[in-house]
Amino acid sequence: MRRVRRAAIALAAAFLVGSAAADTPKYQRTIETFTIPDVVLVNQNGEKVRLKRLLESDRPVIVDYIYGTCTTICPVLSAGFSNLQKKLGSGSQNVRLVSITIDPENDTPKIMKDYLKRYGAKPGWEFLTGSRADINKVMRAFNAYMPDKMSHLPLNFIRAPKDGTWVRLYGLMSSRDLMSEVQKAGSP
Repeated sequence: MRRVRRAAIALAAAFLVGSAAADTPKYQRTIETFTIPDVVLVNQNGEKVRLKRLLESDRPVIVDYIYGTCTTICPVLSAGFSNLQKKLGSGSQNVRLVSITIDPENDTPKIMKDYLKRYGAKPGWEFLTGSRADINKVMRAFNAYMPDKMSHLPLNFIRAPKDGTWVRLYGLMSSRDLMSEVQKAGSP
C-alpha cells in the first residue's frame, strides 16, 4: 500500500511539474533591430529576389535558416511554417515566410522546390539561395552566422510591419507558440 501511495504521489508531482513546464516557453524571445543587406538571392523557381525589398514588407515576415538535406532542426522549423500556413488558411497570404539556405553550395532551386513541396508549402513561402558570400552576409546581419551547417541553431525571426523591429526566437517552438508570436507581430 505504501508503495502505491508513493508512486501516486510521485506521479502527481511529475504531472504538476510537467504541467507547469508546459506553460513556460521553451524558447528565448528578444527584440532586435537589423540592417538587411541589399543582396540578390535566387528563389525555388530560379527567380532573382532582392532580399531587402522582400523582407521590408507591409505584412509580417518570418525568416528561418535551413537546408534541403537536413534531418534534425530544419524539418521541425519547416513543419512549423507548414502548420502556420494551414492554421492561417486564406490569411496565410498576409504573412510572408522566407527560408534561407545555409548550404548554398548544394541547395539548388530544384532541391529547394522539392523541399517546399514535401512540406506542402503554399504561395507566400520563399526558399532562397545565393553565393556563399551573400548568404554569410545575411546570416551575419541577423546575428545568426553558422559556419557549419551541422551545428546550426533553431532560429526564427519575425518582422513586425508597424515599426520594422524583429523578434528573435531561439529554440524549437510549438505551432501554437509560433502562431502566438506572429499574432503579436501584427498578423490575423
